[in-house]
Amino acid sequence: MLAQPALSVASTSRTHTRLYVLLGILILSFALRIYRSGTYGIYFDEKSTLLISQGICVEGANQRDLFAATTFTPQDFWRPKTMADFVEANIRGDIGNSPAYYGVLWIWIKLFGLSDFSIRFPSVLFSTFTVLMLYAFVRRHFRSESLALLSAGIAAIEPFFVAYSHMARNYSMTFFLTLLATHLFLLILEKEGQGRKTTGLYVGYCLTVATSVLSHYLTVTVFLCHGLYALVYLRNAGAWLRLALSAVVALSGVSLWFLFGGGQYTFKTLAYQAAFYRNLALTNPLNNGFGIILPATPKNVAVRALPIFSDLVFFTNGLGAKVAGYRNLALALGSGLAATLLLHRYYRAERPPVLAWAGFPLILAFGLPVYTVNPGHFLVLAASLPLFYLLYRGLRDDVTRTDRSRVVFLVLLSLVPTLFLLFMAFRAGHTYGITQRYSGFSFPYVTILVAIAFRRLIDSPGWYRWPLAVAVGLQLFFIGQLLQRIYADSDPKYTYFSKPRIANPLATAAERIQQLYQPGDTVVYPSLKKREYTEIDRNGMDVSVLDAQITNLYLPKTATYPQRIDPDERDRILLVRGATGQRITIYDLKGLTFRY
Repeated sequence: MLAQPALSVASTSRTHTRLYVLLGILILSFALRIYRSGTYGIYFDEKSTLLISQGICVEGANQRDLFAATTFTPQDFWRPKTMADFVEANIRGDIGNSPAYYGVLWIWIKLFGLSDFSIRFPSVLFSTFTVLMLYAFVRRHFRSESLALLSAGIAAIEPFFVAYSHMARNYSMTFFLTLLATHLFLLILEKEGQGRKTTGLYVGYCLTVATSVLSHYLTVTVFLCHGLYALVYLRNAGAWLRLALSAVVALSGVSLWFLFGGGQYTFKTLAYQAAFYRNLALTNPLNNGFGIILPATPKNVAVRALPIFSDLVFFTNGLGAKVAGYRNLALALGSGLAATLLLHRYYRAERPPVLAWAGFPLILAFGLPVYTVNPGHFLVLAASLPLFYLLYRGLRDDVTRTDRSRVVFLVLLSLVPTLFLLFMAFRAGHTYGITQRYSGFSFPYVTILVAIAFRRLIDSPGWYRWPLAVAVGLQLFFIGQLLQRIYADSDPKYTYFSKPRIANPLATAAERIQQLYQPGDTVVYPSLKKREYTEIDRNGMDVSVLDAQITNLYLPKTATYPQRIDPDERDRILLVRGATGQRITIYDLKGLTFRY
């Protein structure tokens, strides 16, 4: 009778400890994401985000009369927009993609104002919510508190999540929504198996699926995995019918957007882009202004896909860009394979022979004296093979028979989004679309697999646990360096720029205009060289109005400063004094690559 209270106290203490650990992970997640999130100026895609969210077409297709006038004012620029304006802005600025995200951002700006920090804050929140959702997902569907905390901890410091939380784009929102939809999908299957009422779950699933697809069209790759999983494992005809009806209802909402909103131009524009990039791949693959675009041969696709797959996995993240030289690569993989075979031979031995416990770390470190570049990264590459073996053992030994279908589901969700990109690359004939952010929906599920490998490592005998822990610690150091480069805006894969951006120059220009303007003055904007590729890009104007548009976003909505665009000025925003004609340079934008 006296033991029960003690057990209850111990159980309560463990619960409190786990809650404190989870809280610490969430605080770390939020801190890593909010740190320097408003430091650097918005790049072109974020400029599109801002304009679209306000119902303004990039380059002013729905503002032709405004910019055709001799002068215009911020008050003119901010005149009320109609729903048709929002639809047209979405069509022209993002080929009809992401209306749900732009709607969320419109509400956010209404509530919290417009600044670079403010517009990126929803991404910070959605990315942090993804960490919490991942914890809840693993705890519920894999029934393991330790695995849930490990998964959340890995996601908290995942550079991919951190980088995209710093962007006013739809990605962080879609990662959260697709994980939430998968959670609801599994809950539906669970409740259906118990014969319990699921109406509320079906409604939530429909809404989440529709919102996900209307946040990014490629989220359909996640729901394709849902369908494949149900096809193989669901044996309930009624549940099949209800899921099919849910899919029809969700896609009906999406279809309404395609029929009457921005989707009407999507397929036409995608077909044009496929032909455009295919032509670049064949005629100008290197110096085309869009990066390296190669023809979609098996070799080119494999080379482009390798870092996508490797960066999905925490303990191989970044290796694709660091491991160079066939000799080095062969030596690292050979060392890793030999260590894995040794591990397999003595896997269950608590006290293996000297050959094993002494040979295992020596084999992993065998190449260190002879690697010609990045020896630490090659050591991590060698250690990744035994870690993948531990993942295999974790899936085999730690996952119950009833949970193995969930593991198959994880593998599907980890691979299908990227495989879909490879399929589309071959179909389009170029490699331009093989990029991490388009298959980033896989990251939460790969994170769970990595956590399974790490849990097996933690529970392993010390003779191979400690050598592998050293390699994992070294990888954590490299991950920390990558995060530093992200914060410094100097990692091209994650921030798109090798040279750090400065603080938003157009927001700075708007501040200076307000400080220096005197009645009678006129603000003069430069005109960029226009880029028009499709009918959607054409706005009927001879000048680019983008700099004027973005600057006006930061000016007071009721201001009446006369403004105009000078077609002969390329870089400077000027203030022309009304009394003297003096031309004062407000800001010189020359050389700012993220202006485009």
